[in-house]
Amino acid sequence: MKKRWLLNLMMLCVVAGLVAFLYLRPKQTVEQENTYEISNYKLAEFNAISVEFPTKAAVTFEKVNGLWRITAPNQTRADQPSVQRILSIIAAKTKVKITKEKFDSADLEKFGLNNPSVKLKLFRDKSNSEEFLFGTHNPVTDEQYVAHKNAIYLVSNMYSEAASTQVIELVDKAPLKPTEKVAGFDFSRLEQWEASRLHVDLVDGKWKVSIANAKPQQNELNEWLDYSWIHTLAKSVEFYTPDHKTTYPSFEVKLADGSKVHFDKIQESPELQLGRPDEGLIYHFAADVGFTMLNPPINVPN
Repeated sequence: MKKRWLLNLMMLCVVAGLVAFLYLRPKQTVEQENTYEISNYKLAEFNAISVEFPTKAAVTFEKVNGLWRITAPNQTRADQPSVQRILSIIAAKTKVKITKEKFDSADLEKFGLNNPSVKLKLFRDKSNSEEFLFGTHNPVTDEQYVAHKNAIYLVSNMYSEAASTQVIELVDKAPLKPTEKVAGFDFSRLEQWEASRLHVDLVDGKWKVSIANAKPQQNELNEWLDYSWIHTLAKSVEFYTPDHKTTYPSFEVKLADGSKVHFDKIQESPELQLGRPDEGLIYHFAADVGFTMLNPPINVPN
């Protein structure tokens, strides 16, 4: 009986000791990684952008009537999503933030910020801008150091890649501006329509065709306009300086405001190339897409 009592006492002591250890042991601190935002700016704050490089000309943008345009080294419409990707640096988040009242030259050299690969300036107006400097890449995380105000951050490479995109890839590939509302087409100077002097017009919301025996279907023409002209993008573009000594087959897109957009048909095969002199661009379309663009479904009997 005495031995059993001693055994029970020993077991009670062991359990009491274990409980005391678990209760009194140092608690482990669970550290949550902080996430830092580079800024709290809004996209709508900015109306001009400058992307500067050490060894090539800067690329600049300006917002005109709510849409971004490239203003240097060429002047033309910008691809809106591409500009949004450049601006997206303001919403970048990171788990690495290094702050100092002032970074010395050794600090800047360490992070490749003494001679940044890209300098991005976002302007509210000429005297009010924000600057982001892109430095070296971290080989461990494959991220890039970016300086803004008095802090250095480590962010995804995609922000500098967006800012470093070749100018020609930043050009809007839509043949018509978003603000250009189509009212008709004058195809009369194209070879296939020269004899019939084809005009296709929207009159009071209905399509009218200049060929007397044509039997246009309204839904077919609406779909053709939507597919071939409103939502079709060129597969690529190039800058274009018209040669006034060369005459190309051409056509015009009539707009609701009474103006017209002139296109030169520079080439039809193996791809369609349309030059738009007022924009200084040539648009490249696949042959099947190009054929549909220039041949509306007007249903002329053979």
